[in-house]
Amino acid sequence: MTRAAVAIVGAGPAGTAAALRLGHLGVRDVVLLDRADFPRDKTCGSGLSPRGIRTLRELGVWDAIAPHAYRVSGLRLVTPGDREVVVSGGESSAAVVCLRRTLAHALLERARELGIRFVPGFTAKALRHEGERVAGVVGRDGREIEAGWTIVADGAHSRLAVDARRPRMMQTIMGWWEGVPFRAHHVEMVFDRLVTPGYGWLFPESPTRVNIGICYEDADGVRNGRRVFEAFLDKHYTPRLREASQVGGFKGHPIAYTFRVGRLTSPGRLVAGEAGRMVHPATAEGISQGMRSGIFAADAVAAALDGRLAERPARASYEARCRRAFGASFAAARLWRAAVTSSALDRVVAAVQHPAVKTALARLMARM
Repeated sequence: MTRAAVAIVGAGPAGTAAALRLGHLGVRDVVLLDRADFPRDKTCGSGLSPRGIRTLRELGVWDAIAPHAYRVSGLRLVTPGDREVVVSGGESSAAVVCLRRTLAHALLERARELGIRFVPGFTAKALRHEGERVAGVVGRDGREIEAGWTIVADGAHSRLAVDARRPRMMQTIMGWWEGVPFRAHHVEMVFDRLVTPGYGWLFPESPTRVNIGICYEDADGVRNGRRVFEAFLDKHYTPRLREASQVGGFKGHPIAYTFRVGRLTSPGRLVAGEAGRMVHPATAEGISQGMRSGIFAADAVAAALDGRLAERPARASYEARCRRAFGASFAAARLWRAAVTSSALDRVVAAVQHPAVKTALARLMARM
């Protein structure tokens, strides 16, 4: 039995951000659990929006990450009707692509510097309870963590979350290539009818290496993701891949999302990041939302631990902050998805001629 004031299940962006914030707030008796050791690779497009960069600055780790990130200041967008536009939002809307291996390790190392205990090789099996209240977590190997508060941040497949609704899911599949020609410091988003309301992308990870992928919906589980991806590559990237070298094979993973943030707490438990389905329904971005929700969870727990809030108001404040932060954007994603499955996006791109309109479109995309 290990005892802690706070146990955090999952050392992804949400869990490590929560740990870091607790460290900043002076909560030292924190244990961070993950089934993997670090540094580790993670299948992810690795895009970080301007919001994500601001959060990393707030957490005090941006300076460690910036040298390893590829700056993005523009977007090549292709519509379902094969119209194309290249837009730039300027430096105020600049994003980056940063490998999840680099991002997660930097967050974890900073958390450990603040006294957070990291326990790798811990696969959570179930929550501990004391009466109606969650009181820690039990590992598959029988180890137990007794905790006053438990933050669940273990991703799309979490079995420790609160929301009982059937999750909405997107599927992703992607690959990596060296030597693909692309416009420097630009990402590509391709809204093809093969994958709408999802999209395909090209994200540059360095001046020579890119990842290309698709996210798509398959509620009935009948689509062959590899065949869909190969058809997408054949249509949009075959000429550019001829002289390129593929790095490794294709990899895929599911994404859990929601249009309406649901229940995120129960006595003794707060759920953060993708475990709470806080992934953008239009762009599938989850890193920024994960880190923000992790920060909100840490703030609520710290307020309860030092007596500023009783447990119920602390939990309510956490859910309210998540809904304020993500609710409007998630709801607006319905309109965006409707636009890309109809002719609306084609009409908008056909009308985009003036530089100011192009900049406005780029900034809209950066803020989604």
